[in-house]
Amino acid sequence: MADIKRKLATIETVLSVSPIPDADLIEKITIRGWNVVVKKGDFKVGDLVVYCEIDSVLPEIPAFEFLRSRGFRIRTIKLKNQISQGIVFSLDILDNFGDFVNVIGDPRWTSLLVPFGVETTGIPIVEGEDLTDAMGVQKYEVPIPACLAGLMKGDFPSSFIKSDEIRIQNLVEEYEEMKKDVWIVTEKCDGSSASFYIDKDGVFGVTSRNIDLLETEGNTYWRVARKLDIEAKMRAIMAKKGINALTLQGELLGEGIQGNKYKIKGQTIRLFNAFDQEKFKYFPYEEFLEMAKEIGVETVPIIDTDFSLPKNYEDLILYSDGRSALYDTAREGIVLVSKTQTDKNNGRVSFKVISNKFILKNDA
Repeated sequence: MADIKRKLATIETVLSVSPIPDADLIEKITIRGWNVVVKKGDFKVGDLVVYCEIDSVLPEIPAFEFLRSRGFRIRTIKLKNQISQGIVFSLDILDNFGDFVNVIGDPRWTSLLVPFGVETTGIPIVEGEDLTDAMGVQKYEVPIPACLAGLMKGDFPSSFIKSDEIRIQNLVEEYEEMKKDVWIVTEKCDGSSASFYIDKDGVFGVTSRNIDLLETEGNTYWRVARKLDIEAKMRAIMAKKGINALTLQGELLGEGIQGNKYKIKGQTIRLFNAFDQEKFKYFPYEEFLEMAKEIGVETVPIIDTDFSLPKNYEDLILYSDGRSALYDTAREGIVLVSKTQTDKNNGRVSFKVISNKFILKNDA
């Protein structure tokens, strides 16, 4: 379930339409597991629509000019005490993006084009179709402080997976089946993602979320790696276990990072993954914990090791609203890893739940 390529803009079906108390002009619709506030009467159950998730940055075209004051970014907002996450458009919005859409089955287009022999190849108008690239939608990235930016050594390595989990709102169809599993719950810490790797050629490297970093004196990622002697400790574990290529992933926390909500002096790392590059799979969670212990680096806080999912995903979102174990502050959310199921591709079934309270307070 690792969210390798996030679909920011998709074609979706309106699942429900509900009134909002004390609101005459707006109402709530549900798209997958997301609630979105829309103008009353604009959509009905069963409509196919274009949905853009939170963290989407829409292109600067006239159709989206109304978003300029927000930097064309889609955020979580609250209207009439109703949380709204994402933005919804009718299919007509696709008129702004050329003829990339496969119009078979869409009477608005088929009757006009087919008689003239126009080929209808491209992206089909079907539920779940990814429009991210076709619409030029990009993911919002938090501005990186100078101490974290660093110099680029290369692109993010292809030998392991970026640390980004799929959100629970995108797993509502799988939720009933997921309730059969037993889960490990950890705190999702609000820092900066970091990966430490030794590849098959024995080269040690450090990455941020998106790039392989060159070692420089002022770079915080590398400074933490050297301070904690991570390279030598990883090599010792690899020799002991017969591992030829290893990646450890964690959250960089402390001064100068995301406002340092946890009041940490200096900077440190909290680990959450161990990845076998040769098998292109995550190590089992217990084995990861053993590695972290041997290295002497703490993991992200573990909340529960035998967790059963609540009756519905909405209750799980409420559960994510707890307090951080690192400091008396709201936690960003939780990450859940299945103890009973493994993914055939990368060896782990996992997902994240972000606290809506945290988003509304911190998503400036």
